[in-house]
Amino acid sequence: MKIAWIIIFTVVLLWSGYQPKDTFTWFLEVLPALIGFVLLVFAHKKFPLTPLLYTLILIHMIILMVGGHYTYAEVPLFDTIKEMFDQTRNNYDKVGHFAQGFIPAILAREILIRKEVLSASKIWLNYIILSIILAFSAFYELIEWWVALSSGEDAEAFLGTQGYVWDTQSDMGFALLGGILALIILSRLHDKQLRKV
Repeated sequence: MKIAWIIIFTVVLLWSGYQPKDTFTWFLEVLPALIGFVLLVFAHKKFPLTPLLYTLILIHMIILMVGGHYTYAEVPLFDTIKEMFDQTRNNYDKVGHFAQGFIPAILAREILIRKEVLSASKIWLNYIILSIILAFSAFYELIEWWVALSSGEDAEAFLGTQGYVWDTQSDMGFALLGGILALIILSRLHDKQLRKV
């Protein structure tokens, strides 16, 4: 599985980096995936993750690399969806922000459970996980703001607001929704895999 994971990551990364729509945006969008890859390489012996989490992380990285290649506002499939459903914007960024809640929810859950950070009830565990998701989402929005302030017009493709005044709030809402759904849908499967680690 590790070799297949690395091959998929590498192929998508190479595709993503080949003639991206905007090189600066590509770098900004793909950087978290590259940082994540390095962290996984250093942690895989001391703290191997569950197969579920490795799969989810790869999916999240692919979402980032696709968004980096086209810019989030110009992913072709979502342009088609926009036209089909008479939407006002390309909503691929909402997929990214949903994933920004869905995948880190399982990551936070795995770390909190395995490191025995919390011995309270599942309700408190879920509350802490969702708080982490919202904090991470808000911090990412701050990063987007800082990039916009420091780079001026170049940040428009990175921000991807497309004129939507509530973009920041809806991004955080999608991350929260992703986190909630991850906990509802995947907790049982995750618990089963955690018992084997």
